Amino acid sequence: MAGHSKWANIKHRKGAQDAKRGKTFTKLIKEITIAAKIGGGDPDANPRLRQAIDKAKAENMPKDNIDRAVKKGTGDLEGVNYEEGTFEGYGPGGVAVIVEFMTDNRTRTVADVRHIFSKHNGSLGVSGSVAFLFERKGLITFNEGADFDAIFEASLEAGAEDVKDEGGVTEVITDPGDFEAVRKALEEKDLGFETAEVTMIPTTTTEVEGKSAEQLMKMIDKLEDNDDVQNVYANFDISDEEMTKIMG
Repeated sequence: MAGHSKWANIKHRKGAQDAKRGKTFTKLIKEITIAAKIGGGDPDANPRLRQAIDKAKAENMPKDNIDRAVKKGTGDLEGVNYEEGTFEGYGPGGVAVIVEFMTDNRTRTVADVRHIFSKHNGSLGVSGSVAFLFERKGLITFNEGADFDAIFEASLEAGAEDVKDEGGVTEVITDPGDFEAVRKALEEKDLGFETAEVTMIPTTTTEVEGKSAEQLMKMIDKLEDNDDVQNVYANFDISDEEMTKIMG
């Protein structure tokens, strides 16, 4: 869990500082569009769309933008035809990395992602080369100071697999199929969570430090910055001291 939790928290803090709202909107619009295309335009009947819309609202995306993205997905408005897929590879220090992408030009995306990996001492692998090191799970996180006992009770009652304290941050882990039920149960009890998503969680982590850790963070940052990249998952474990040093 260490790799995912730390990076997710760093991203959240960094995102608050960076003026990258336009880029974030672009990625969220792609996700809403493709979710609506695959599962229909009703968020109550389409959990993936519901999650994408929740993320968009959390980023203060205007309702008109969300509605247009849904309509492009359902075909009510003309839109770009996106293809989605996954790259797998290794970053500096042997850290396993999964990159989820959505693109209207696969050739461009492959070239861009391969370049980012190689420039930062990483290498793209074949399909299945690192996927076995991760599990797809629902993950709901709460800020420090949240009522752990209340969250624990409500989550397990709703079908969560695990509730844990990760350095003061409460994390609720669910099977992807139970994610919506657990999220709704926590919402109904007014247990305000910070993030809620279906994500990839590493089953084992790789410890990295020094130059490898710095290169890895730069590589992940560059991947995150690419317009075609939706999500980046990595199984690194970097100490808090090292992470603070890297983030400056």
